[in-house]
Amino acid sequence: MRIVLATENRHKVEELADIFSGYQLLLPSQIGVDYHHDETGDSFLANAMGKARSLSARTELPVVADDSGLVVPALGGEPGIYSARYGSDIFGRPLETVERNNYLLERMGGIENRRAFFVCCMVLQLSDDRFFVAQETVEGGILHEPRGLGGFGYDPLFFLPDYGKAVAELPESEKNRISHRGRAGRRIRAVLDSLE
Repeated sequence: MRIVLATENRHKVEELADIFSGYQLLLPSQIGVDYHHDETGDSFLANAMGKARSLSARTELPVVADDSGLVVPALGGEPGIYSARYGSDIFGRPLETVERNNYLLERMGGIENRRAFFVCCMVLQLSDDRFFVAQETVEGGILHEPRGLGGFGYDPLFFLPDYGKAVAELPESEKNRISHRGRAGRRIRAVLDSLE
């Protein structure tokens, strides 16, 4: 089965490739669709559904879309659904990953409760009225400085107590096994495998 991912982010494709092995994952550009969806929802679910419906309207193929981000309760849930564009409103331009991470560390200055969690809401859209949703999390905390060279986004700042490491210090296979996107992806994979 061919599935179109509602993204042009190759990191996401790489992260999902193993989970969806046996299925052909395609980017919108690979099926001739110039895809962009503005994330205007007020939740991970609303954004994931918006992406899925937007792309599904332009292809007959099943669509998988996700919205994910980092939530820091001590910051009132920041960066949350704005994770990919965190700080842009303050600096007046999109920030590079290192800049976003530094901005988060500045915001965390003096905060003792460094609990945080990653969220991934994933939607499988088969038709206008047939879709499946999985939302998963992974718990951890925010470090005082970046660690590790792997992963992407906030991975160098996200500490996993059970491993004693930042996500960016884990081998890619281990990260994919325990990540919020990996967990949601396996739920959606189970649905795909059960389809008739």
